[in-house]
Amino acid sequence: MSSAVREKLELPNGGHKLLMHSCCAPCSGEVMEAFLESGIDYTVFFYNPNIHPVKEYLLRKEENIRFAEKHGVPFIDADYDTDNWFARAKGMENEPERGIRCTMCFDMRFERTALYAHEHGFPVITSSLGISRWKNMAQINDCGHRAAAPYDGLAYWDYNWRKGGGSQRMIEISKRENFYQQEYCGCVYSLRDTNRHRRAQGRDRIHIGVKFYGDDDAG
Repeated sequence: MSSAVREKLELPNGGHKLLMHSCCAPCSGEVMEAFLESGIDYTVFFYNPNIHPVKEYLLRKEENIRFAEKHGVPFIDADYDTDNWFARAKGMENEPERGIRCTMCFDMRFERTALYAHEHGFPVITSSLGISRWKNMAQINDCGHRAAAPYDGLAYWDYNWRKGGGSQRMIEISKRENFYQQEYCGCVYSLRDTNRHRRAQGRDRIHIGVKFYGDDDAG
């Protein structure tokens, strides 16, 4: 395992509990364990209507539920309102990864997270999305702060989950837990573009539900 020691975490603004938006178990595993190690009271909020197809969505969600239950962490299973997501994505179907479609997607997910936090007494929200090296952390944090801004007393925590060995521990935990290893961001357009790229390289298309962290490790 990683020799890097986790930093002792404290919620910003003296917050007493946290609502963490989670996109998947691999990204949230390190973040969740870091919270537990620091004694932070938190709840997982799973709201990801962008994930396509439903088979992929259920795989990601059920992995996350399994890990939350293992640690006794409350898990909020929010709506899978794909119609709303596609309506907001209209006209952005051919935008590149990390472009305005992704901003819209982060906005939509964080807006719902912030609303739930406001309605249920959570003073702080954050997300595991930023730990992934495939994501633009500044883009994610901008969306998080924008979502929290309308609510008095609600803060978005833009902690850098990659630092201090976080990215390495993310992989180590994923292998230890044998998490499902998704091969694209999540939406239908990401799946389309990733498969186009793979075909251009002479590789096979993505097969959903077959790749898991640790399966290819020797020994």
